[in-house]
Amino acid sequence: MTGHTGAQKRRPRTVTVILAALLPVAVTVGVCVFGRTHTPDYTKGLFGQHGVGVIDLKARLGCALMALAIVQLLLGLWMYRRLPGAGAAPHQVQPTHRLIGLLAFLLSLPIAYQCITAYGVAFTSSRVAVHSIAGCVLYGVFVAKVLVVRSHRLPGWALPAAGGALVTAIALLWYTAALWFFAGSAPGF
Repeated sequence: MTGHTGAQKRRPRTVTVILAALLPVAVTVGVCVFGRTHTPDYTKGLFGQHGVGVIDLKARLGCALMALAIVQLLLGLWMYRRLPGAGAAPHQVQPTHRLIGLLAFLLSLPIAYQCITAYGVAFTSSRVAVHSIAGCVLYGVFVAKVLVVRSHRLPGWALPAAGGALVTAIALLWYTAALWFFAGSAPGF
């Protein structure tokens, strides 16, 4: 009979935790490297739209994504009894939260695909740099949130931190693209 020491039992769990922590970073870096190394195609369209039409479409889709993120935030607060005056959330809130999260993720994909293939990751101005970085971080944070949701061993603050970071990334993307487009330019950029 071979006995396992406590250190031997912890090693696989430690490796799993380290790999889980590195996966969101790897996704973020991977998106950034792809965006920096491929040749942008400024003529790339989206759903048949080109030029200003594609920018208008992405801005509208970005507003829809921001609205879904706000709904996600409110549902998350409600599920964890942090929404003032709302009381306990009914059982339907959790599957609704998951469904809206899936819809938000799916909605983000064509926007991100067009952005990264048409423009890449650039740092030509403050606005573009913030937008590029937030776009890369978005998918790393999404992976982190999925991993945190699946883990039951992390501290209680991990899920709100991951969810908050995800909403923040979406808000930065919305501010530096959709709002900037509809306003003509964003203040401070």
